[in-house]
Amino acid sequence: MSKNSQPKTPQAIRGTQDIFGPDAEAFAFVVDTFERVRKLYRFRRIEMPVFEKTEVFARSLGETTDVVSKEMYSFDDRGGESLTLRPEFTAGIARGFLTNGWQQHAPLKVGTHGPLFRYERPQKGRYRQFHQLDAEIIGAAEPQADVELLAMADQLLKELGIEGVTLHLNTLGDGDSREAWRAALIDYFSAVKDELSEDSQERLEKNPLRILDSKDRRDQRFLADAPKIDAFLSDEAKAFFEAVTSGLDAAGVQWVRAENLVRGLDYYRHTAFEFIPDKGSAAAEALGSQSTILGGGRYDGLMESLGGPATPAVGWAAGIERLAMLVGETGEAAADAIVVVENDDLLGEAIAATGKLRRAGFNAEMLASGSVRKRFDKAQKMGAENIVSFISPDEVRVRGDRIAEIEALIA
Repeated sequence: MSKNSQPKTPQAIRGTQDIFGPDAEAFAFVVDTFERVRKLYRFRRIEMPVFEKTEVFARSLGETTDVVSKEMYSFDDRGGESLTLRPEFTAGIARGFLTNGWQQHAPLKVGTHGPLFRYERPQKGRYRQFHQLDAEIIGAAEPQADVELLAMADQLLKELGIEGVTLHLNTLGDGDSREAWRAALIDYFSAVKDELSEDSQERLEKNPLRILDSKDRRDQRFLADAPKIDAFLSDEAKAFFEAVTSGLDAAGVQWVRAENLVRGLDYYRHTAFEFIPDKGSAAAEALGSQSTILGGGRYDGLMESLGGPATPAVGWAAGIERLAMLVGETGEAAADAIVVVENDDLLGEAIAATGKLRRAGFNAEMLASGSVRKRFDKAQKMGAENIVSFISPDEVRVRGDRIAEIEALIA
């Protein structure tokens, strides 16, 4: 390298993002709103490791799923153990429930948020490092748990100001119902196997339910006449779904039936749901083809796949980036007070005053750089509700709507 050459600046990794300004404010608004709603519903806050043993995700998500086979960031640590950056929250939370003795708190209502990692093609609102909100109720078999979780999600979206979004709801039945439906789907799609997409031909034996969720036109022409879950529901499964829908009606949550909404993994039971923007809505326009903004379901069989006892559970997750795209620019709030140093000899006094204001609950900024003559004009342009000017040892001028309060604080 020559003396005058500069080392090349490293670029961000593809599929990651640096969030700043209005985007960062929208991101924070989503998180802050989630935290407030979480507390209203008495969900306890948890923090989970960013990486787990690879087997946690392989056993919970299934070795043949795209997430496990193609999308996970896995690596061997120095001890030779395979570890994976979390691609989703639920498996790690389930592991924590089993290994930390959280069964004593059941039914356990928990919420968290943070980064997740999947190696997939970056696209609008989707990144290789992305962020999700997550809420789970573990150890509650009653349909009321599903209702509470969905009411919480509905309230979150409303408090974010996101309109034109509808809850799409389906039932996957209990274990016996699901198996009978699965067998009927295999029979139905086997008759037209050669006309299905390559992906659906592969899914036919492994995971036929996922064909119902196909967006490929070759598959979609067969979906309308495919067997429906309602024909295979046991009396218990029917009663469960009816209790969920009547509970949502009582809670004032609008929903529509979506018979092709499925969850491919075998441990999912009963309720499956997604909040999807209505066609032509502002939310649909913003997200394009990536339509689901919050989704989840009941996963009563997951704990057994991790070696635990049968434990009912239900949960949902939502992408923070997508929600932030929908809330739009929230902007940074104007400062409650700006302290302007119009005499550099009074910098110490201004620092002390700024500290007093912040300790009293004011969000405060201090201007002490640049041209002394231009500082006051700059403070005015920043739109502060109150301006405190340190002009001379004998003159400190306060302008705004809280003059007496501020003068008493900084005296």
